[in-house]
Amino acid sequence: METITKAKRIGGSIGIIIPEAIVRKESININDTLKINVEREDNIDFLWGKLRDIKIPTQQIMDIIDEGEND
Repeated sequence: METITKAKRIGGSIGIIIPEAIVRKESININDTLKINVEREDNIDFLWGKLRDIKIPTQQIMDIIDEGEND
């Protein structure tokens, strides 16, 4: 099962919280050994509200993105 969670400081380490729904579904117990695939999610929250003054039409932006995918 896949989920997105945030890393948290726990003492001198970094830990993650597994949501309760996953714990129940997968019957996870304390001290179970788990196999976890870790991938960092890109965080673009810092852009929120900063691009509102751009006067480029959305379709032109999408065309630029599509061109970049072929590189």
